[in-house]
Amino acid sequence: MSTNTNAKFILIVDDNPTNLSVLSEALRGAGFRFRVAMDGESALTLVERNHPELILLDVEMPGIDGFETCRRLKQNPATKSIPIIFTTALADTESKTKGFTLGAVDYIPKPFEQDEVIARVKVHMQLKHLTEYLEEQVRDRTTALQNAQVQLVQQEKLSSLGEMIAGIGHELNNPINFILNNIEPLQEYITEISEILDLYQQENATPSPKLKNVLKDLDLEFVREDMAKILESFRLGTEMIKNISTSLRTFSRSDSETKSLANLHECLDSTLMILQHRLKSKGERPQIEVLKSYGLLPSVLCYPGQVNQVFMNILANAIDALDEAIVQGKLHARVPKIKITTQITSEERIVIQIADNGIGIPQPIQGRLFEPMFTTKPLGKGTGLGLAIAYQIIVDKHNGTLSINSQVGEGTVFMIEIPVENI
Repeated sequence: MSTNTNAKFILIVDDNPTNLSVLSEALRGAGFRFRVAMDGESALTLVERNHPELILLDVEMPGIDGFETCRRLKQNPATKSIPIIFTTALADTESKTKGFTLGAVDYIPKPFEQDEVIARVKVHMQLKHLTEYLEEQVRDRTTALQNAQVQLVQQEKLSSLGEMIAGIGHELNNPINFILNNIEPLQEYITEISEILDLYQQENATPSPKLKNVLKDLDLEFVREDMAKILESFRLGTEMIKNISTSLRTFSRSDSETKSLANLHECLDSTLMILQHRLKSKGERPQIEVLKSYGLLPSVLCYPGQVNQVFMNILANAIDALDEAIVQGKLHARVPKIKITTQITSEERIVIQIADNGIGIPQPIQGRLFEPMFTTKPLGKGTGLGLAIAYQIIVDKHNGTLSINSQVGEGTVFMIEIPVENI
């Protein structure tokens, strides 16, 4: 018998030395590794330390009998898949039915026929290996299907979102330019008319009674001052709309088959501009304060549209977390905040941290956040694909990392890290 504690082995559980000897000789002759236990308690302790590939388990033993030992093994998620073959002199149907009900895969009657023992062991070892192989294939195919689904959803969302936003940006651009291009000549016309009015007043110092009444009702001086203010407000308003249009077009830029250089600060700002309506105060929730701590970053070789989608998913989740904190009365601080920090490391890697002071995420959930179809949001409010897509974009498409650090009651930090030269 091998003494390698990590090698695969068969466990024999029997309190009879003769039975142990017969089974040991049979397994040794067939080239199997094995270990022995004299009772159920010892078997459970041994299995807990090192899982056997198969167990030959005697039914009638002092203390914990074979049926109880089997029941405990099958109740344990870590050991329930180990095949158990009962070895027993009990031949009644009731005993066999009980064993199969508890999860045994076979019975070997006593006294033992060594050839039969080896034949049954080989069959069940082959079945176990085949089952493990099939389970591995199912896991691989499931993972492949999930990844394919994430990619399809990602492409569809990028395409539809990009087309919609690009269309809005384009439609806004023409009227905005029209207004901006006409403000300056309108300003000149108003200036010229004001000069004519001044000349007219100088040359006609005594207006007629009718004109006096009209000027008094109009309050000409106030109107002239107010027109200048209105024009300036037009200019500021159209500049703001133009900035929104630029942000929309920056956010929705379509990705080609090759990466392009992008300013990540522009990507972040364009995403924040699009989410501006969600940052404003709403009901009992005050306006979300966005703090920026931008480092000096070089342009990054990336897929800008996909990176924008990552920023959109993470920032939208941060806003959701702050909304939920207000609803639950658990906001960490009086003012809801999102802090965005960027820097470049000595290894030429860009690090972006997006932090909120919301309710935080429990530790058991953090490990599943990037799994496809996993969501903590109520039915109908989350697909479970947003962060899975973000993870795939950063890790698979940009050779980076996406991680989370969260403390319940304190808040959450998402950290994105990608290389500058992302080839």
